[in-house]
Amino acid sequence: MPKSPTARSSSRSRSLKYILMLGALAALPAVTTDMYLPALPAVAEDLGTTTTAAQFTLSGTLLGTAVGQLVIGPLSDRFGRRLPLLIGISMHIVTSLLCAIAPSIGLLIGLRILQGFFNAAASVVAIAVIRDRFTGSAAAKLLSRLMLMIGLAPLLAPTLGQAVAGIWAWRAVFYALALIGVILVVIVWRWMPETLPPERRLPKKMKGAARTGEPGGYRILLRDRRFLAFAVIPGLSMGIIMSYVVGSPFVMQEEYGLSPATFALIFAVNGVAMVISSQVNASLLNRFPSAGILRIAAPVLLVLAVILPIVIATGFGGVIGLVASLWVVLGMLGFIFSNATSLALDGYGNMAGTAAALLGCLQVGLAGLISPLVGVFGGTALSMAGVIIGCAVAINLVLATTPAYRRRGLRLGGSPNRAEPGDPAAQASGTAP
Repeated sequence: MPKSPTARSSSRSRSLKYILMLGALAALPAVTTDMYLPALPAVAEDLGTTTTAAQFTLSGTLLGTAVGQLVIGPLSDRFGRRLPLLIGISMHIVTSLLCAIAPSIGLLIGLRILQGFFNAAASVVAIAVIRDRFTGSAAAKLLSRLMLMIGLAPLLAPTLGQAVAGIWAWRAVFYALALIGVILVVIVWRWMPETLPPERRLPKKMKGAARTGEPGGYRILLRDRRFLAFAVIPGLSMGIIMSYVVGSPFVMQEEYGLSPATFALIFAVNGVAMVISSQVNASLLNRFPSAGILRIAAPVLLVLAVILPIVIATGFGGVIGLVASLWVVLGMLGFIFSNATSLALDGYGNMAGTAAALLGCLQVGLAGLISPLVGVFGGTALSMAGVIIGCAVAINLVLATTPAYRRRGLRLGGSPNRAEPGDPAAQASGTAP
């Protein structure tokens, strides 16, 4: 019997609330990092330290996030999603308050590492919850919707941070981050159900790993070539994003002579490219499998990336030509990131937290290794373009040289709600919550 218009409207409303909740959780690490960016000069001056030391409060947060994901992911597979999430966000609140009163740069760096460690619970659990309830194209579609929230974080957080620090000084940014944590705890406590029932949780020694005969979730994942292939692709995509983030301030302001205000506007416009493309990708998933979209998007990304240095070297279109080229390159990532993530998680419903943790760690780790290459190669527009091309080439090589992708990728991506045997939650949740 078809649903009534009222029932469909109610279902859409619940789906929107669910997406907004998971999106807010997934964006917490990005907000924690980006909201703090405008305060860096004030931190260095107030604490009497160097710019390098102040910048390490950012890289320390990323380091903490990478390690935190590896620890919290398996814990969420063993104890359920809600408990590690509530503990992680609660400790994010505590560390934020301590950061606000930190008397020295050394203590601030240490607290920022802890802050990154604990708020990693938000992003890991958000991805794991999606895998608990969805597989295949349905998971990729929801991930694409989350990109709207995650994509808005780097656009809005620095502006909010500038406003807060401009009125109440840099320490107030951490009080604001603590307040955000309090709001998230209330939302999770009241409205987020447990998506991993006790019968599906992993025992301490992972007896559920009989497929490989090896104990330990990470050992299983690292032996799975198909998982690694699809897990590396989001990391390479993040490498493109971070190479642009690291290189663009110098390229736009020093090479092209743009003012900080104009650069901020261009940065926001390019961020919108990924938001739009991720929503288009969600619509395409109604008709095409995740792997099919990925297989087309990756070569197109490479072609667009190769055009980028040509535009730079010839000066075609000036700064408008450069911005337009970057816009389409960054936009293609919306068709790659979500689909590769959902394909990596496909088949690991019994350890979604561990798989999401390794995915997140690879993203942070690869982005951290790749983005400094822009400066190593000169910090120019051409060096930024060269790093972007290198990442695009690597993405295509991973897809082209992985037998699992050639033999099974399209089939695995073609079922919107394919459930694993013995995965009752996946079988029971083929529609939006």
